[in-house]
Amino acid sequence: MTIYLDIIFVENILMNYIILFATLVILKAKNKWQQIRLLVSGVIGSVYAIIVYLDILPIYSGIIAKAILSIVMVYVAFNPQNIKQLFKQLLIFYLISFIFGGCTFALIYFIKPENVQMRNGVFVGMYPIKVAIIGGVIGFIITQIAFKINKNKLNTKNTIFDIQIYYEDKTINIKALLDSGNMLKDPVSEIPVIIIEKEIMYKIIPKNILDYIEKIMKGDEAEENYDIQNYISKIRMVPFMSIGKENGMLVGIRLDKIKIQTEDIDVERKDVIAGIYDKKITKDNKYNALIGLNLLETEKELYQSKC
Repeated sequence: MTIYLDIIFVENILMNYIILFATLVILKAKNKWQQIRLLVSGVIGSVYAIIVYLDILPIYSGIIAKAILSIVMVYVAFNPQNIKQLFKQLLIFYLISFIFGGCTFALIYFIKPENVQMRNGVFVGMYPIKVAIIGGVIGFIITQIAFKINKNKLNTKNTIFDIQIYYEDKTINIKALLDSGNMLKDPVSEIPVIIIEKEIMYKIIPKNILDYIEKIMKGDEAEENYDIQNYISKIRMVPFMSIGKENGMLVGIRLDKIKIQTEDIDVERKDVIAGIYDKKITKDNKYNALIGLNLLETEKELYQSKC
């Protein structure tokens, strides 16, 4: 059977790229020249496949050589900043590789293309390249579904995030608890709401202004404050329901943006409303705000979910 090395080379580049791209999607990694990095990494993997197929250096087909190749491919593709990040990226890369490989094996098993053989761990033969592509696409879909289900389960855990709040020329850093049951949003604009203690909001909005806004919104009498004119366009009333209080109202202030940054999450949201809570959220002050899962979505994900 005649084997064309150029076909093996191109097919491996294609499959490596699909696997690396799926890894990129799951990790949400962002680097300069990202697509070029993925392509270069795919070429490295394909060159290795040719070397193994030709059995030029038997040592290259060993476990150590394969482990080193994986590290090099991941490093070139995603440029991890530390060992922990590299280990996480390797783990996802291997998991997706196993899923994709399983899908491709299954297709070959059911379709049973002629003149297909495995040599030194490399599939060769006259099986259509579309088998590899279809296997990759199916693997990508399965991976996306599995990780979305897993993400939803992980996100239900109580997690405390460091958050930066931006309002006009002021910035404050607070800690917020991820509350999976908090999907509060403005009923008109559907902008998500972060619940923040009033004492914290005093740092970005003068106390007399904030107290005046609350009194007016609650229908209480208050001395006229002309400075309120600068805040009128930012004021919102957010209805909410909770145990023991079916029809509540929170005074809200539309923020300029917030940033949520951790080792695994990097989210910036420009349209967010701060719902002002006039009591302490926690007695030990471990956090001063509550966020919902909707605030962990990037603006791109939010847009796609509405389309």
